[in-house]
Formats: sequence, structure tokens, C-alpha cells
Amino acid sequence: LWDFLILFFCLPVVIFNEITKKRLLEDVSCRIVPFMEVSSLGVTTFSLCALGIDRFHAATSPQTSTRPIEQCQSIIAKLAVIWVGSMTLSVPEILLWQLAQDTSPVSGVVTEYCTMKPSSNLPESVYSLVLTYQNARMWWYFGCYFCLPILFTVSCQLVTRRISSTEKKTECRGTKHSQHERHLNCTIIGLTIIYGLCTTPENVCNIVVAYMSPDMSKQTLDLLNLINQFFLFFKCSVTPVLLLCLCRPLGQAFMDCCCCCCEGCSPDTASSEGSADSKLKTEMSSSIFFDKSRESPPPLLALGTPC
Repeated sequence: LWDFLILFFCLPVVIFNEITKKRLLEDVSCRIVPFMEVSSLGVTTFSLCALGIDRFHAATSPQTSTRPIEQCQSIIAKLAVIWVGSMTLSVPEILLWQLAQDTSPVSGVVTEYCTMKPSSNLPESVYSLVLTYQNARMWWYFGCYFCLPILFTVSCQLVTRRISSTEKKTECRGTKHSQHERHLNCTIIGLTIIYGLCTTPENVCNIVVAYMSPDMSKQTLDLLNLINQFFLFFKCSVTPVLLLCLCRPLGQAFMDCCCCCCEGCSPDTASSEGSADSKLKTEMSSSIFFDKSRESPPPLLALGTPC
């Protein structure tokens, strides 16, 4: 959902600015677009950490084969913590950026752009905090939004693999369950790789700009910023597709919802039976977040989700 918000709101603003040299929504977009982009990094970072913890709990659970599905209220609570925490950490971006204008010496055309400069109208205490954030922004990006999810995911995967290999030597586990566990781990690793590849250019550019900005022209800085935004939009486009392709139960559920909406949910007997069969298969398989027993299929009255 956050990736969709980035593509729906931020991408048109950036394209409009590159074509017309005018900022859509003016000062509002200069503050909201960076806020949403940094929040997107936070949502992805903390979601990967949460998924790594979930995989670790799945490997260390004493009843791995009979792990119940988590309640919808608990899932929403975790998502709320991730979203609220990400947006809270991104609040300084709203106070850091503002709209500026520049006149081209060749064509004389006035162009609008966003500059990283705190407003002098802020209270003194807030102004000092924003300046501190601006000075530490590069290393905060690199440490929290790049190193944290990658190191956290790698550590959880190494510990999970070690525990899984130890359990395989002591007890015989189902082949299907082991394959499904490996499939879920590969899904998280794939999401982490995409995230790492798409955020590496931005971190490299931030470090280069921090130490070489006096020797670089404004056109070069604008080009680097545009490249960073392109990789962010690419990540937001690829991540949902990768998740739906690698996680078969989630992808199947998504396709069932799309087919149901396209067909108008017609009460045909054959289609309802097929839908019931597909729901039963989805319930018997595990989702990207949680595991459920494959040995005892759920009763037909328990079909569906708590939502």
C-alpha cells in the first residue's frame, strides 16, 4: 500500500517538475514528497526486520508443525507500529525542505526546485534539532535504512538456518514443511536483495555529495537526485510484483480477489465450488507471515480470515 502511495503521488510530481520546471503543489510537494519517500524506506526497513523475527520464531517454535494463524488484530497492531514509527522518524523531512527559485542565465526561464534548508521562522529549539538532523542525515540514512535491514535479515537467516540444520539431525521433519520454510526464507532474501540494490546508489550519492558538493555543479546534483528517485520508484514497482510471484499463497489469494471483482461475484454453483476449493487450498498452505498445520486441514466452517 505504501509503495502504491509513492507511485501514485510522488511519481507524477517528479515527472511534472522535470517536464515543466515548475513544482506541482509548490511548497507542499517539496515537504510531502521527501517525507513519503523516507517513510517508505522506514516501512520497508521495519517490515523486513519483522519478517526476519517471524522466520526466527517459526524455526525456534517448539510446535512448528501446528503453529496457529495469528489473529487479524495482532497483525494490524504490528503494521500500525511499523507505519507510525516510520512516519514519526520522517517528520524532520517536513521541516527540512522548502521551495526555491532560480533563473537560468542562458534562457532566463525561472525554474522551481526544492532545497534542503530549514526555515528561519522555526522556533530556536526546533531549528537546532532540524540542523542536527541535516548534519547527521547521511549517516542516519546509511545506518538505519541500509545497514539495519540488511544486517538484521542476514543475521536472522544465518541463525534460522543453523537451528534448522540442527533440528534436521535430531528429528525427522516433513519434506513439504521444510520446502515451504525454505521458500519463505528465499522470499525474504529476495525482498532484501531488491531493497539493497535499489538503495545502494542513493547512499553512495549521499556520501559523495557530502564530501564533494562544493566541487559539483547544481545540474550534477539534480541529476544524482533524479537517479536516486528513479531507483526508489523502481523498488516500489518491483517489490509488490516480486512478493506476489514468490509467495504463492498470497499471489493466489490476490488473483482470486481480482477474479472475484471482475466476475462481479456471480452466485454460480460451479464457480462457488471452485472458489471454496481454492480457499481451502489457501488455508492449508502458509502465508508469507505465518505458518499453519498441514497435517490437519481446517473445517469448512472456519474458511476465511479473521478480517
